Amino acid sequence: MPKVSDIVSVTPQVLASATVAIETSGQGFIDISRHTAHFLRDAAAKDGVLLLYLRHTSASLVIQENADPDVQEDLMTALERLAPERAGWAHDTEGPDDMPAHIKAMLNGVSLNIPVAGGKALLGTWQAIYLVEHRTAPHAREIVLQFIGTKI
Repeated sequence: MPKVSDIVSVTPQVLASATVAIETSGQGFIDISRHTAHFLRDAAAKDGVLLLYLRHTSASLVIQENADPDVQEDLMTALERLAPERAGWAHDTEGPDDMPAHIKAMLNGVSLNIPVAGGKALLGTWQAIYLVEHRTAPHAREIVLQFIGTKI
């Protein structure tokens, strides 16, 4: 637990926002880490926090392992087991994959907050930021990025 004397208070110098459009090719993980790195660079970010918000209810945002693609495959399998397509969902107007996609998005979430230091997102060695598409068909997705903090 930090002591009160360890806490540093800094007045934010910048609030930067952008929207990133991502075209998906159907279910799966899309690494968006480079988009966030470019945004932080363009915002002249130094220290603060990066917010990512996905403007959809049938896809999600996650921080996950970036080294072994088997992890992503196993995660997709686990989500399918938790919310299978043919489980008798009442909401099926947009197809059998729609309601399971909403459930998977609810489980994963649609926003992330990541600390930033020295202009870089403080991700772990094996971490990357992913948009996870839960629908079978390709979709156009929008992610709002915001940085609040100090600038270089």
